[in-house]
Amino acid sequence: MPTILGQNQYGKAENRVVKITRDGATHHIKDLNVSVSLSGDMDEVHYSGSNANVLPTDTTKNTVYAFAKEYGIESAEQFGVHLARHFVTSQEPIRTARIRIEEYAWERIAAADANSRFIGADEVKHSFVRKGQETRLTQITYDGESWEVISGLKDLVVMNSTNSEFWGFVKDKYTTLPEAYDRILATQVAARWRFNWTDDEQKTPNWEKSYEQTRKHMLQAFAETYSLSLQQTLYQMGSRIINHRGEIDEVRFSLPNKHHFLVDLEPFGLTNDNEVYYAADRPYGLIEATVLRDGCTAKIPVDLTNL
Repeated sequence: MPTILGQNQYGKAENRVVKITRDGATHHIKDLNVSVSLSGDMDEVHYSGSNANVLPTDTTKNTVYAFAKEYGIESAEQFGVHLARHFVTSQEPIRTARIRIEEYAWERIAAADANSRFIGADEVKHSFVRKGQETRLTQITYDGESWEVISGLKDLVVMNSTNSEFWGFVKDKYTTLPEAYDRILATQVAARWRFNWTDDEQKTPNWEKSYEQTRKHMLQAFAETYSLSLQQTLYQMGSRIINHRGEIDEVRFSLPNKHHFLVDLEPFGLTNDNEVYYAADRPYGLIEATVLRDGCTAKIPVDLTNL
């Protein structure tokens, strides 16, 4: 039976690059995990093995490190834009470049007060500790004419210890879950948001400020929503982002419900007044949805966030 080649791409995955910017004694860190995928006129390498149109994946790796020096890393998004533009414009067979980046945040370690210092330094400006649990994400795709930038985060664990209920749900003969009028609501946020910046004629977003503010609005919505369901909270988180960040048209969430169950303490003669919980690891409810600016079309692939 005859066969034909379908969608294909190639590149170098998970290039770890750490860029130190030295501003005198004060240092700044950008810590990225960069994956490059290229596609275009690649039929012959699959059909006959001819590498005439193939830029080696080792070259794409080297480009990542060289660009960290040549251009610096102002933001994950801007670094990805430089890379994507380079691969598409410098290699005729390459039609599309997709750059995926994870960014690991660091924060400066505060120096001890002067009376307790023992190494003689006036200030420590070069020591850091990995910040939080979340990982910042971005994916930049360029086809020589238009851009698609989808950023986001994963592994952001949040909890409300009250102001959450779950009741009035469908019940059948297999339902054993009791209705809850005061419960813990916890989740591990995976989120992606799509920018409406698509071509070089538009003003480029302030990528760093946008991430900081989007994260802030997401967390504020989670904290301030009196939740009757995780779905309701998800929608409020997405709506808050869309309403406050004009550069973003679409947000997609994948929210596992990190269940907390009250422990039965009656066998020990104790009353559990919403104080002691068992944090279940699995199975868990998985709530996923996309929130859009009115009039926009969903473009974030669902497989970026779901199981």
